[in-house]
Amino acid sequence: MNIELDGREIEVDEENTLLEICRQEGKEIPTKCYLKEIGSDSRCRVCLVEVDGRLVTSCSTYPKKGSKIKTDTERVLEAREKNLELMKQKKDSSEAYKLFKEVGLGNNRFDKEDHKLEIMGQSLLREMEECVNCGRCVKVCDHIQGVHAIDFAGRGHESRVTPHREKKLSEVACIRCGQCILRCEEDALKEKSHLKKVEEALSDKTKFVVAQTAPAVRASLGELFAMEPGTNVEGEMVAALRKKGFDRVFDTVFGADLTIVEEASELIERIKGGGPFPMITSCCPAWIIYMEHFHPELKKNVSSCKSPHMMVGALTKTFFAEKMDKNKEDIVVVSIMPCTSKKFEVSRTEMKEDVDYVLTTRETAKMFKKESIDLNNMEKQDFDDPMGISTGAGKIFGATGGVMEAAIRTANDKLDGGQIDFRLEEVRGEHGIKRGEVDIDGQKVRFIVAHGGKNIGKTIEMLDDGDEVHFIEFMACPGGCVCGGGQPRSENNLFPERAAALYISDENSDLRLSHNNPAVKKIYDDFLDEPLSDKSEKLLHTFYLERDGF
Repeated sequence: MNIELDGREIEVDEENTLLEICRQEGKEIPTKCYLKEIGSDSRCRVCLVEVDGRLVTSCSTYPKKGSKIKTDTERVLEAREKNLELMKQKKDSSEAYKLFKEVGLGNNRFDKEDHKLEIMGQSLLREMEECVNCGRCVKVCDHIQGVHAIDFAGRGHESRVTPHREKKLSEVACIRCGQCILRCEEDALKEKSHLKKVEEALSDKTKFVVAQTAPAVRASLGELFAMEPGTNVEGEMVAALRKKGFDRVFDTVFGADLTIVEEASELIERIKGGGPFPMITSCCPAWIIYMEHFHPELKKNVSSCKSPHMMVGALTKTFFAEKMDKNKEDIVVVSIMPCTSKKFEVSRTEMKEDVDYVLTTRETAKMFKKESIDLNNMEKQDFDDPMGISTGAGKIFGATGGVMEAAIRTANDKLDGGQIDFRLEEVRGEHGIKRGEVDIDGQKVRFIVAHGGKNIGKTIEMLDDGDEVHFIEFMACPGGCVCGGGQPRSENNLFPERAAALYISDENSDLRLSHNNPAVKKIYDDFLDEPLSDKSEKLLHTFYLERDGF
């Protein structure tokens, strides 16, 4: 159909909103509440345009044949300014303030009173004075995660984002995934930083400080140093951590390999013993919280394996401490993670001695920049032994489907022993719920991979309807860890580039089966005995709780 846009006739697709049409035509329309993957509820009303004499929100309005759209009339600009004025905050660096200045506004008649910093559990902080009530965090918690931990309360100028029934976030069913942080342009939501405590540990000469790094971090950390998305900075990151003063730098991928050996052994036991099915992966702490709040009946189905960084932490304070003749009380373990939920995980009473602190990818970049450590100038270095050797299977843990692919590689090799196809195409890519089946030792093993809280909920509904599945991988963050709540913020979908970095690293690895990792084999020979042994169960496995739904 044809419409008129600022006096020029153009042909448009009626399926696109006016906002999308304007942007396609090079017209920059300001927005605050709009999220491309969700759409808009027209909350901020900053994207106003005039259509046939009426002011409408361009993000939620579709074209009509012959309509006349005007984007820069005095009436439109005045209305945008007034709505921005209601949102503008005192912090000059906020995104709303920048937009405010761009449209030429000076003093704000509606400045809000200062609000205090709010601690929202072990993972999140909120600077309430920086919140502009755009609702992006509420939308992602609702539409993408399906958790509904936060919503709006109050009316008019008193409207505010708050946890369910205005409780503390630590008192509601928040899964600490951090997806709200990723969508917050104003930095009103942020991770609860462990950086100061890590700095104190590094300054304490009586402490032996160990860093470990998750696979997803190496695929994203470079973005915070002006590198292209998907640049693998593994070697540079190790060198930077050593320069910062860490006494050892281990690879969490070693823990991922260990997880696969234990988890695949669990799966093999269930296949041989007839269940219980489905077995569900346990490496995502946000999924574990989701299960404990909403579906505790699935506790028996979830693998008892700790997540990879907790396994590395446990072994650092036992096996490594013994090897180095150190007291575990003198060892500080710092996990460099793409995840905010890991901060909650290390506080769980059943595992809190394994890892001391968690730094997100963002905090890690801040730590380096404070010391003028630039990854662009670092010579690559290798991880430290004994937990520095890893396989390609462990590296793909960072992308949705990676845990499933790695586990099936090992289970298939151990039970069948035949030629293995290392690529399991059914679990790769961004589709929210992926499923397939493989033949392992003559038995059909059906599996599902789901990522994003809402897709987890849909999958559980399918199971309730009698869908027969043997093995499930759940990741709470859409895209998996490469798009975790502790990763660099971006308005663009960077899953393809970040995931590709891990898959390329897998393809270039000499070792691509977790159970063939020689360092993993040695730690069983020297310390753990065998998978699912009493010692392995004590150090590498855990249990789960039942939590109130709200």
